[in-house]
Amino acid sequence: MRRESVSVRVGWICLLVVGAGILLFGLVAVVAPGGGDRALMRADGLASVGLGLFGVLMAAIPFRRGERWAWYAFWFYPVFWAVHLIGRLPPGKDHVHQVVFIVLSLTGLLVTVGWFFPRHPGRDTGTAVPKDR
Repeated sequence: MRRESVSVRVGWICLLVVGAGILLFGLVAVVAPGGGDRALMRADGLASVGLGLFGVLMAAIPFRRGERWAWYAFWFYPVFWAVHLIGRLPPGKDHVHQVVFIVLSLTGLLVTVGWFFPRHPGRDTGTAVPKDR
């Protein structure tokens, strides 16, 4: 069994929190859609449940294993939340959650750069080398 470094643990947990937040929002939107077009809100909620569940599973399994494709795929999160923030898109009107999710997703990605892309792949650095090298 390989040892997980602190940066890897911080990284996958940050991304897991973002996925869980999206999943939670989706569940609330499905169960208790607010104002406006309730059917559309439920549909958006269901899509968010899928996106959040996908993110939680990706953070917990392939990202944590060091599968580089998951690192690349997670760049969707900061881009998604930045577009929401810049475009002042829903959910919510305060947009604080969008800033928090941008910071968490960027933290999760940036603290793991050295793990996914080691400077000296052959040198023993004390951290696991992802499998797809």
